[in-house]
Amino acid sequence: MKIFTITNTMIHLKFFKQDDLSGVSYALDENQMRFTATAQQALKSISERDDDNAFPVTIFENDTPVGFFVLDFGKDKFELTDNENSVLVRSLSVNPQMQGKGIGKAAMLEVEHFVRDRFNTCDEIVLAVNQKNESAYHIYLQAG
Repeated sequence: MKIFTITNTMIHLKFFKQDDLSGVSYALDENQMRFTATAQQALKSISERDDDNAFPVTIFENDTPVGFFVLDFGKDKFELTDNENSVLVRSLSVNPQMQGKGIGKAAMLEVEHFVRDRFNTCDEIVLAVNQKNESAYHIYLQAG
């Protein structure tokens, strides 16, 4: 596992476990809700799909859950790519109390390693971002 150091903290990713729920049950402001789902909303959607194509991931700062996103291997990715071996990153959020510390950027830098280590047939990571979501847009640009 590769760990990134941001402002003297360690950022790492793990598959979501029910024990993480309290740490990712933060509220997002109205502006952020226009662009992303909360962890609870994403988990509900995954449960309703019941297709084993979506993998929720918790972002940790040291040992504390501070963020969340979903790796989605389902059909929605085909709106962005024709590649069968791709994954869509969706529903990214960071606890508002922890935003502005580089956690989102560090998590996105770690995604490639996380996917490569766990899904060896995946050779492309895709995501869509609304350009009006300026903070996310800049995170994704910086992360490459």
